[in-house]
Amino acid sequence: MKKSKSMEAFVGRKWRLSHILFAVAVVYLLFVSFKFYRILDIVGLNSGERNFSDSGRPVKGDDVAEVSRPLLVSTYAGSIHRRLDDGNPPRKPDGGPLVLPAPRRPVFSFDHYGRTTGAIMQRRRHWGGNLTELERMAHEAWDLGMKAWEEVKNYVDKGELNPAALLEGKQEPCPLSVSMGKNEIGAQESLMFLPCGLEVGSSITVIGTPHSAHEEYVPQLARLKHGNGVVMMSQFSVELQGLKAVDGEEPPKILHFNPRLKGDWSGRPVIEHNTCYRMQWGKSMRCDGIASNDDDDTVDGFIKCEKWLRSDVDSKESKTTAWLKRFIGRAKKPEMTWPYPFVEGRLFVLTFRAAVEGYHIYVGGRHITSFPYRPGFTIEDATGLTIKGDIDVHSVFASSLPDSHPSFSPQQVLELSESWKSSPLPEHPIELFIGILSATNHFAERMAIRRTWMQYSAIKLSNVVARFFVALSPRKEVNVVLKREAEYFGDIIILPFMDRYELVVLKTVAICEFGVNNLTAAYIMKCDDDTFVRLDVVLREMNIAAGQKSLYMGNLNLLHRPLRNGKWAVTYEEWPEEVYPPYANGPGYVISSDIAKFIISKHANHTLSMFKMEDVSMGMWVEEFNASTPVRYSHNWKFCQYGCMDEYYTSHYQSPRQMICLWDKLARGRAQCCNFR
Repeated sequence: MKKSKSMEAFVGRKWRLSHILFAVAVVYLLFVSFKFYRILDIVGLNSGERNFSDSGRPVKGDDVAEVSRPLLVSTYAGSIHRRLDDGNPPRKPDGGPLVLPAPRRPVFSFDHYGRTTGAIMQRRRHWGGNLTELERMAHEAWDLGMKAWEEVKNYVDKGELNPAALLEGKQEPCPLSVSMGKNEIGAQESLMFLPCGLEVGSSITVIGTPHSAHEEYVPQLARLKHGNGVVMMSQFSVELQGLKAVDGEEPPKILHFNPRLKGDWSGRPVIEHNTCYRMQWGKSMRCDGIASNDDDDTVDGFIKCEKWLRSDVDSKESKTTAWLKRFIGRAKKPEMTWPYPFVEGRLFVLTFRAAVEGYHIYVGGRHITSFPYRPGFTIEDATGLTIKGDIDVHSVFASSLPDSHPSFSPQQVLELSESWKSSPLPEHPIELFIGILSATNHFAERMAIRRTWMQYSAIKLSNVVARFFVALSPRKEVNVVLKREAEYFGDIIILPFMDRYELVVLKTVAICEFGVNNLTAAYIMKCDDDTFVRLDVVLREMNIAAGQKSLYMGNLNLLHRPLRNGKWAVTYEEWPEEVYPPYANGPGYVISSDIAKFIISKHANHTLSMFKMEDVSMGMWVEEFNASTPVRYSHNWKFCQYGCMDEYYTSHYQSPRQMICLWDKLARGRAQCCNFR
């Protein structure tokens, strides 16, 4: 049978289109190959190989990362008036070709480490001129740290310091109610302190009026060419924050309640609920006017989202459904559907009530939503209430507050039990050394790790050794408690410089030096104090990936570009290249000991280049080592960078209570997350 002319024309178009696509693909590959000399390694990973090098082990189905949320999940990405661009990009230097900065002398080196706090101190190095910005920061931090350490030693020797009393301070009264009137409310943001947090039965009432919608420029929409990027906006947020849970950090948002009258990406009025820990948002719960399903979890018997009128949903039942119900004799229950509870320019009375399983939110006495408590966030930590956005607040009243003061002192967090002490450093070779980066005042984080994954049998049997690496705080009393904590538990290495984010890379160098000079470890792992490590699984994956080559294992990033604007901006002076080398995310990665020896040898002869982002620095060092010695780059998404995923290897941004929850789930044989219900 002959083909029709239309079919022949179709086939012709098909072949011509495929030729064009093939030619475009060839040109693109030639261009990329010319620009990036590492393309062969990257193609190996993208084509299904689990490692950059020839491990011969294909990617399993569960190695694939979860699909991320849509780009425009909300115009504020979970926070009111959060701008993605807060400044113009730095000007690109004029003139000759861009090259990496020449290797410079190191900031300082660690000659030796002892098992106790005092033995780590060492003599100060000579400092020359022409220091980089990073070296100037380190110079200043070193001077301040040496002075702070001397003060701590002197106070301890004199016995004049009572850290428990200093840290506890003068206890604030615990009023049963707190109120804030119109005169006490700020213009841009309102903050009310709840000295002793909340308890079951506590309630907070907010009386306010939403502003009328106004035009606001949204950069995301402009980039996507959705009109001119201007939308009508009217929304506000009410947050319960843990103001005393941390010191010098962004407080956790124990409850984020965000009514969006106008401006949500869905185009409808919604109410969003969420939590945030260390600037990492959890999974949001959105109520959009459709009642929660009957099979969904309830909160103290209340559904999570009530129904309200929507223009795109017909709330009336069909005539057929009504006739059938009448025919079978089913009684028709009276139903009242209310509009969206917030209206521009109209007064509202909003009430939050803390119950056994979660928060219940009412507007005008009518139940609107219920938000379950999430592991890691307790109502006693909710010591502050903030209100901001497009709203005039008239008054705030909190009642039925607790009459006793919960202790936020590290003395109550630290459990001085023999079972949590670390064993002395072993003399025999070990399989893995884990260096945990921690901040001075993170007493609760360190205690949570001691009570959870540091109880693995591999650590108890000294086949694996874990130590915290901590720099000093500007607060003398905190340093004293840190020293006493280190002396009691025997698992802290105190670094004698003043702690700051830009100098985290020095802690990474210290981890490498300790793992090489004080131990005989085959591999060295770096993680953070909010990282939960499934040690048995990490050891298994490490042994599977191990071979004749050196190892660099973690959640690897390829062709990542520096951010040239915003809070985490990197200038061209700091990093002149357009892309970073392949690097593993900082919350958890493993290197073989020969890579660590290479790093400390470069550091000792003053040729180790440093960058303020420690994970990028490690990628840079491994790339340099790989030029002379083959390295196996082993990638897996389950070294989680953001939060947690089921069957994780490491889980990041976990609060102390979430770590306890994860450990309890592992004890029941389930590697499941504790982020949300």
